Amino acid sequence: MALAKEIMGSSMVERTSFLSSSSKLVLVRHFCVNPVVVPLERRRSLQLKRVVRATPTVAAVSDNLVKAAAEKPVKFKVRAVVTVRNKHKEDLKETFVKQLDAFTDKIGRNVVLELVSTEVDPKTRAPKKSKPAVLKDWSKKSNVKAERVNYSAEFMVDSNFGMPGAITVTNKHQKEFFMESITIEGFACGPVHFPCNSWVQSKKDHPEKRIFFSNQPYLPNETPAGLKALREEELKDLRGDGQGIRKLSDRIYDFDVYNDLGNPDKGIDFARPTLGGNDTHPFPRRCRTGRLPTDTDLHAESRVEKPLPMYVPRDEQFEETKQNTFSAGRLKAVLHNLIPLLMASISSDNHDFKGFSHIDSLYSEGLLLKLGLQDDLLKKLPLPNLVSKIQESSQGGGLLKYDTPKIAIKDKFAWLRDDEFARQAIAGVNPVTIEKLQVFPPVSKLDPEIHGPQESALRDEDIVGHLNGMTVRQALEANKLFIVDHHDIYLPFLDRINALDGRKAYATRTIFFLTPLGTLKPIAIELSLPSAGPSSRSKRVVTPPVDATGNWMWLLAKAHVLRTHACLEPFILAAHRQLSAMHPIYKLLDPHMRYTLVINALARQSLINADGVIASCFTPGRYCMEMSSAAYKSFWRFDLESLPADLIRRGMAVPDPTQPHGLKLLIEDYPYASDGLMIWAAIEDWVRTYVNHYYPDSTVVCNDKELQAWYSESINVGHADLRHADWWPELATPNDLTSILTTLIWLASAQHAALNFGQYPYGGYVPNRPPLMRRLIPDENDPEYAIFMSDPQKYFLSALPSLLQSSKYMAVVDTLSTHSPDEEYIGERQQSSTWSGDAEMIEAFYRFSAEIGRIEREIEEKNVDARLRNRCGAGVIPYELLAPSSEPGVTCRGVPNSVSI
Repeated sequence: MALAKEIMGSSMVERTSFLSSSSKLVLVRHFCVNPVVVPLERRRSLQLKRVVRATPTVAAVSDNLVKAAAEKPVKFKVRAVVTVRNKHKEDLKETFVKQLDAFTDKIGRNVVLELVSTEVDPKTRAPKKSKPAVLKDWSKKSNVKAERVNYSAEFMVDSNFGMPGAITVTNKHQKEFFMESITIEGFACGPVHFPCNSWVQSKKDHPEKRIFFSNQPYLPNETPAGLKALREEELKDLRGDGQGIRKLSDRIYDFDVYNDLGNPDKGIDFARPTLGGNDTHPFPRRCRTGRLPTDTDLHAESRVEKPLPMYVPRDEQFEETKQNTFSAGRLKAVLHNLIPLLMASISSDNHDFKGFSHIDSLYSEGLLLKLGLQDDLLKKLPLPNLVSKIQESSQGGGLLKYDTPKIAIKDKFAWLRDDEFARQAIAGVNPVTIEKLQVFPPVSKLDPEIHGPQESALRDEDIVGHLNGMTVRQALEANKLFIVDHHDIYLPFLDRINALDGRKAYATRTIFFLTPLGTLKPIAIELSLPSAGPSSRSKRVVTPPVDATGNWMWLLAKAHVLRTHACLEPFILAAHRQLSAMHPIYKLLDPHMRYTLVINALARQSLINADGVIASCFTPGRYCMEMSSAAYKSFWRFDLESLPADLIRRGMAVPDPTQPHGLKLLIEDYPYASDGLMIWAAIEDWVRTYVNHYYPDSTVVCNDKELQAWYSESINVGHADLRHADWWPELATPNDLTSILTTLIWLASAQHAALNFGQYPYGGYVPNRPPLMRRLIPDENDPEYAIFMSDPQKYFLSALPSLLQSSKYMAVVDTLSTHSPDEEYIGERQQSSTWSGDAEMIEAFYRFSAEIGRIEREIEEKNVDARLRNRCGAGVIPYELLAPSSEPGVTCRGVPNSVSI
């Protein structure tokens, strides 16, 4: 506890040197009843030193008051310091309303606060409350330009008031404001902190008082009598009644199905099936918005199109810094969409890249400058301010060209190499699909009556020459063969995908061999199409080339092989609906839920909708979400989402108690797994410490009604289509809870980071990771075979996404790979010393943070270790996707706490 005392400080009672021992006792009894408020017997030994402090303050008491307090209650004054966060930029309307509020504040339309005690009045049995107090100097400070402005209010309370546990806030202004925190000074036990971090709406829009609780955590059955009703009232408000259209200012969390991805009013091509709530297309639930149905389909919810905002609860919306970063990315995406559209209107033959130098020009010169179209673009844009902004930015090329992706900086030709193709299977942007090959040839699990023979076209002779003298059986037994298998997920959709304009895809299997150097090499690729009959050639095998023709075939095959948020949303919605802000588990999960709801809403609006980027730029096209539903139904299991369970499921590791994390990796230099296991272990240790602190035994877990309601609702409502699955973990013991929470935090932080922030560094160079292919590999009998033979480079480039598709895709993954300046990384927390009133847990968090720092240093050391060839070598990108910290921008590193992009 030494560290905690250093960081948090001792209690006011310990610091007040001018009072006698007896006077101190009186103060404790009369001014700080139950100052720590930890009624369970197991924690009675905790002393007042666990109370958090920020700035030392002197209690508003005197010797005479102390004497009087021993006889009868007396009045004394306490002070509230309220921190309000201002916007950096305001529009004209916001400035006008702000000035109006400053004026009306002078005549009594104030911000009013009321303190609520943890105790009830023994006579009325109602919570003890202070007299209302107003924030001072609002009008005087209305023009202060600082980001954070402090206001004060003063309360008169009785000496028998007890400990303040809640504050209610009424905003009588016209405009909402963001309340960051409140600190109450003047009680003998020291400052009492209220982390708010919430928008407080005007009373005219939301008449109810806003409730904020102190940072002291309470399990439901520990809730002080004075706070019980408020705890229930706050949760009731957050749940809503499931009716009506949600206003942008609402703070209501509710569930709904994915019925807003299409827009049937625009035509049949824009209609999409509802995901969730049916056996055909099961899916997790999303946040309910309550919009009216479309005109043509009463089961489909009408859409809100850009730039109008989608509803998410008000506190889930982007803060200003994040919004500015996202808007800048959106502007960039608009420009990059407009550029190829203009080119297409000028010339009819510019849809394909003319050569690899044409791709390079996206980064070096910028298309407008290279083609002399800059002036034409600026003339056609209708908004003068936008033109001005583009001209300013384009002087350095910023908005008119792309940054060179990392894969093309280290080695321009790395994407051509087989070893790099294989390395990215374990150290690229999708290192979670590779599996140990269990049987050879691999066998499909699809219904043969619907999808044809389950047998693979792969044969021993296809791979035996690449096994360093081993037989196929010996290589299997020695754990030397691995597979990336996209066969079963793609095959049922291929007829429909390949019928789309400009889409050609295979169901692929790629076989890798683990070399004696610890690296992988691809040794065979199987390409499957739906069987059209007994004599159709629906499966073909491509192996490493031995001649020029084979080399281009191999490049095309690799390009066809190279191709994650909804499952977390139900847990987040249920947490807000069922766990009070006072609940210790809510306090633990809070940073890992930030921005996820708004990111998912934006995805429904722009990415996964009927005419969104995913549909236009990725292989599945309009069937992308139906494929996601099929994957959710067939492959997603919460009990196997933990990193250790996932590695064991894929055969990439086996249990081994002698190893540091209890697992032995079959590929020792598997960067995603080795770095991930360090972070997983750190998260698990932190969560176990936290859980065991509040849940010493199974009885406490089972009797926690809020906790059980959260987990039950997450499954039975949020994942209702899979609620009857027998694999859902139980929640009956502290170990159960530790496992569930560790998995959720892992998925929201490290798992998401590993799959997300390398998208532009690896995929921004389209030949390295093409999001779709437009041509199949020609057979000798195909008409296109002659074209391929005469100019294989031209054929390869024509098979890649078009210039329009590539430009749009690059703009989007550039935005998705960008860290905002306000990003909060794992091991960090807002208000790190006051997010909880439990000093012991704050000290444990600082230990967790220190361990994350140690892991980062170890990752840096690994990335310069020449023995680790999958992360170090000539032209090899070091594996930093799980390096915890990052600067803003596209960095190919950094592990945010939450799914924030």
